[in-house]
Amino acid sequence: MVLQMRYAAKSDVGLVRSGNEDSGYAGPHLLVVADGMGGHAAGELASATAVAILADLDIHPPAETDVLAELAAAIDDAGDMIGATIADDPELTGMGTTITGVYWMSGRFAIVHVGDSRAYLLRDGELSQLTHDHTYVQTLVDAGRITEADAAVHPRRSLMMRAVDGLTPVEADLSIREARAGDRLLLCSDGLSGVLPKEQLAARMADGDPTIAVIHLIEDALAAGAPDNVTAVVADIVDLPEMDRSNDTVTLVAPVVVGAAGEPRVRFRLPHVHFPTDIQPDADAPAAPPAVEGGPPTAEQPLIDSELIVPAAETARRTAIREEAERDSRRRRRRRVWIGIAAVVVVVVVLACAVIGVRSWVRSQWYVALNGAAGTGTVAIYNGVPGSLVGIDLSSLYANSSIEIGKLPLFDQELVSKTIPASSRSDAQRIVTELAIHAASCAQPLPAAGCPGVSN
Repeated sequence: MVLQMRYAAKSDVGLVRSGNEDSGYAGPHLLVVADGMGGHAAGELASATAVAILADLDIHPPAETDVLAELAAAIDDAGDMIGATIADDPELTGMGTTITGVYWMSGRFAIVHVGDSRAYLLRDGELSQLTHDHTYVQTLVDAGRITEADAAVHPRRSLMMRAVDGLTPVEADLSIREARAGDRLLLCSDGLSGVLPKEQLAARMADGDPTIAVIHLIEDALAAGAPDNVTAVVADIVDLPEMDRSNDTVTLVAPVVVGAAGEPRVRFRLPHVHFPTDIQPDADAPAAPPAVEGGPPTAEQPLIDSELIVPAAETARRTAIREEAERDSRRRRRRRVWIGIAAVVVVVVVLACAVIGVRSWVRSQWYVALNGAAGTGTVAIYNGVPGSLVGIDLSSLYANSSIEIGKLPLFDQELVSKTIPASSRSDAQRIVTELAIHAASCAQPLPAAGCPGVSN
C-alpha cells in the first residue's frame, strides 16, 4: 500500500476586511495555513514569510527522523526573518502570524502548530480537531471557567497567547499521527472555524474531492458573514494501488500558494524571502489560454526556467509591482508625516490646556506675607502662590497695609515671615484685620506678653 496526499487550497479576503492577511500552501509533502496579525502593521508580510520558509521543507524534504526538529527550526527561522523585516522597517512592529502545518511522511503525518488556526481530521465520518488553540479563551475553557459555546462569543476570543511575531521566542506544539487511506485533512484560519460550527465543517468536508470541499467551505463562510479573511486547505490520503486498479490515477500536482503569500505586491516587499513556485491555478480563476511557443507557462507547462517568460511581459509586470510598492511607500511616509503633525497638535493642545488650568488655579490662591525687608517691611496681601517658575513670579502684590511687621507680636511676625495662606481674598483681608488688632494691642501702655520689648 502506497499512500499519498491529494490536495486543494483556497483563500478569500472575506466580506469585511480590505486586504488578505492569510496565507496558505499545499504541496506533495506539506500543508500550511498562516493567519497574519497586525492590520496596518502588515500581518500579510508575516504570514507570507512563514509560508515561504516552511515551504522549503517541501522542496528539500528532511529525513523522517528529523521532521519534528526541522519543523521546530522552521518556526524559529520564520520568527527570525519576521524580526529582521521589522528591524529594517520599525513601522512594522506589531505584526505576527499563526502557523499550522502538516508534514506528510509516507503513512504518518507530523503536525506543527502555533496560534489559533486549526487542523482537523475527518476519519470514518467523524471530525476531530488535531490542534489546541493558543488563545486566552481556550485557557478559560481548559480551566473549566467557560464553555466552548461561551468561548465562541467571548469579547476577548481573538487575544492570542502564542504567535510568531519576530520579537518573542515561541515554542510550537509538535506531534505525529498515523494516517489511513480515506482520511481527509483540513487546515484553516479562524475566519473559517470561527464562523462555521463543527457539524457544518464535517458535512462540507465530506463533499466531493478536495477542490469541491474547499470551494464549499469558503462559500459557507461567506454566507455566514465572513468578518475575517478565510483560508482552507483540504487534503485526501489516498491509496495509489487502489486508485490504479480503478483506472483513476492521482497526478502529482504542483504546489498551491494562496492568500498573501501568492500576491506579487507582498513578495516584492520581502526581497530576502525565497517563495515557492506556484503554478497551480486558483479554483475560481478563468482557464489559462493555450501555451504558445515562447509564451509564458501554464499549469500544463510548468515553470522550469525564468527564460520561458516573455521579457517584455515580465518587465511590465515587475514595473507594475515596483510602482505599486512605491505608492505604498509614499502613502506610509505621508501617514507618518500626518501622524507626527497630529501628535504635535495634541501635545500643544494638552500643554495649552495645562497652562490655562494652572494659571486659573494660581489666580485663585491668596496669602498674607511680608512686603519689604525683615524687621522693617509691612504686612501685605498677595494673589497667587509663593515662589517662581523658570524665573517667572507665581504671585503678585494685591494690597499693602500700613502694619509694620516690627510692631506685631513676635509669634505673628514669624507667621507673616513664613507667609499665611488664605482661602480667598476676603479671608486674606480678615487675616490682615486681625494682625492690625494685634499690632494695636502691642501699642497700648501695658502691652500683652509676646509683644516687642515685653518679656514672657
